[in-house]
Amino acid sequence: MAKCASATSGYEDPSPIRHVLCVTRDEDVKRFEETEDCFILGFDPFDRISRLSVAMAEAGGDDGSKDLVVIAEKGQVACRDFPHSRHLCQKFPFATTPHERYCELCYCYVCDSAAPCKKWSNKGHCDATEHDQRWKSKRQKKSRKKREG
Repeated sequence: MAKCASATSGYEDPSPIRHVLCVTRDEDVKRFEETEDCFILGFDPFDRISRLSVAMAEAGGDDGSKDLVVIAEKGQVACRDFPHSRHLCQKFPFATTPHERYCELCYCYVCDSAAPCKKWSNKGHCDATEHDQRWKSKRQKKSRKKREG
């Protein structure tokens, strides 16, 4: 009969059956590598590295710039993960992208409906912002019409 010695227990067990640990946190791997012969990883150890690579590529990290690069985030971002007016879109920043572009969560500031509305390009609703009094008054008129009938 084979004898099995466990590094953590310090005694010999006559049974060929041993416990196998499942390590679920990346921080614990080093500690278990020092004391255990065998353990199961309950996570993908390369997942963090691939997320880092994707985040750096999306941020343009390959150009050698010394700017700040976000490599992880937690939670949701209001102007990216929830419906938002086109001028507040994080996917297509208003100041640097054509106003006609929109994401799947953008809506028309004037019509208060999913982008693109009927007047998106031809009447310029894609250019509407809460900072322009002309668009604010058009939005108020449209809202009043909806309430009245």
